Amino acid sequence: MKRRTFLSAAAGASAALLLEGCGFHLRGRASLPTLPTLALEGDTQSELGQALTQLLQARGSGVSDSAPWRLTLSGVDMHSRRLGGTDRGSREHRFTLEARVSLQQRDDQAYVWNRESFSSELSQRVNDDDLLNRDVLIDEARQQLAEQLAERITERLASVEAFK
Repeated sequence: MKRRTFLSAAAGASAALLLEGCGFHLRGRASLPTLPTLALEGDTQSELGQALTQLLQARGSGVSDSAPWRLTLSGVDMHSRRLGGTDRGSREHRFTLEARVSLQQRDDQAYVWNRESFSSELSQRVNDDDLLNRDVLIDEARQQLAEQLAERITERLASVEAFK
């Protein structure tokens, strides 16, 4: 048993050295470019709006009402679909959070994105008979989806050529 553990650790270390030697590096959040300060408008009180505000501030971009770029959230909706049969009890649910996002330059009112659609999905097992636990699980799914979607939007913002 100890030999197997040693061999797997040695293989992992060898792979790490090999990848580092060829110049491979994992890309983390720190590798994304810094975004300009944005004015966040629209549905800013939703979980998505709050998650996006926190993420932009954590990345050093910040949110200001007088920023040169406006990011507008609209149509933030969460949909749920039960997967499986018609029997009662615990079953898989597919949750989808959708939002339409506009990015506009304040000076000339030019749109980079005009109501571009973003979405994120999550599958989770929910017991339809346990209503209290069900509501807690749905709230957790909504928060997790908001964080995933905020991450997806900021990654897409980092690729906007007008910021460079």
